[in-house]
Amino acid sequence: MRSFDLSPLFRSTVGFDHLAGMLDAATRLDEQTFSYPPYNIEKLGEDKYRVTMAVAGFGEGDLEVTSKENSLVVTGRSTKEVKPGEYLHRGIAGRAFERRFELADHVRATEASLVNGLLSIDLVREVPEAMKPRSIAISTKASAEPKSVEAKAA
Repeated sequence: MRSFDLSPLFRSTVGFDHLAGMLDAATRLDEQTFSYPPYNIEKLGEDKYRVTMAVAGFGEGDLEVTSKENSLVVTGRSTKEVKPGEYLHRGIAGRAFERRFELADHVRATEASLVNGLLSIDLVREVPEAMKPRSIAISTKASAEPKSVEAKAA
């Protein structure tokens, strides 16, 4: 079964329309797409994450990290010319790649570093103050009557 029917969920949820599209796109991708380059996703704290990718053979100038809306795109293109040689085994892949990560709302990339062939991208979730939970005082006064709003005739 490669398709999901999410219509029962849409009866009791609001704003998750894009979820069906994301799931559909995920089922259409080939598994080999996810095998190169290998990566880890770490949770460093309540609202901090790190994506670490093994990019052996790529330098800073060969890599590009782009964050746009809810998407993080890492692209690698080797600028070195491959010298024809006699390889007995060639296991270090130097092929171009593009890896996409879907980010949750309010998650943004803060910095990227390349150390010992590992590209680390730090992410942080910054929820706007207006979206954070807040406490609402409850009035217990007996004189507190609900106010009605009168509509004016147009």
